Amino acid sequence: MVLRLLILLYALVSYALFTISFLYALGFVGNYVVPKSIDIGNASNLIEAIVVDLLLMSLFAIQHSVMARPAFKRWSAKFLAAACQRSTYVLLSSLILLLVFWQWRPIPTVIWQTDGLAAWLLITLHWLGWLIAFASTHMIDHFDLFGVRQALVAWRGAEMPSQSFRTPLLYKIVRHPLMLGFLLAFWATPVMTAGHLLFALANTAYILVALQFEERDLIAEFGATYQDYRRRVPMLLPRLFARRQTEARR
Repeated sequence: MVLRLLILLYALVSYALFTISFLYALGFVGNYVVPKSIDIGNASNLIEAIVVDLLLMSLFAIQHSVMARPAFKRWSAKFLAAACQRSTYVLLSSLILLLVFWQWRPIPTVIWQTDGLAAWLLITLHWLGWLIAFASTHMIDHFDLFGVRQALVAWRGAEMPSQSFRTPLLYKIVRHPLMLGFLLAFWATPVMTAGHLLFALANTAYILVALQFEERDLIAEFGATYQDYRRRVPMLLPRLFARRQTEARR
């Protein structure tokens, strides 16, 4: 009973830290409210800023990708209870994300700047991206994704049910709406600085590479079901005119 309680508390602390890091990310990327953001902070020379920022994003990418792989999960099962694995992933991801925010070096050189209607359109797309990212986690299982459900199941002394393949709402439009939301949030800005551009480019490259590994894992888990899903639904860019084109061909 004590172990179950500790697992549950561990999951709740990890989730709380994720919530803090996610909320800070809103301000960090958009330069809102927070004291240190993607364009606001102590100045440093260009080379130092590029090297430090790339190292920080590389650290996040390596942790995020390595710990998500099935081989790592099998290895970590030797040391961690199954109910703790996802919470540990969330905890370390959140800590590294907070480290990125803390040690980020702004590069304030302006690449583009918009005003008026164009600026408002980009701001709208920016917040739409965050909304898509957050909503997509609830369309599958938000608390499973962040480790809370596993701890609650362990608390009750039950077995985790096997995962079924589902494609609710946005998942019928693109296979990875969470990543689509992040890309919109990262790129849609009325003022694009060199530091923000570096952040957007590096994260876009990481997302495109990481999705290849994730798709491979999903095919291994769900087989022909996921392969059929891949044929029908695009990865990131919605097929806005697919139905119209199909009807024209007919």
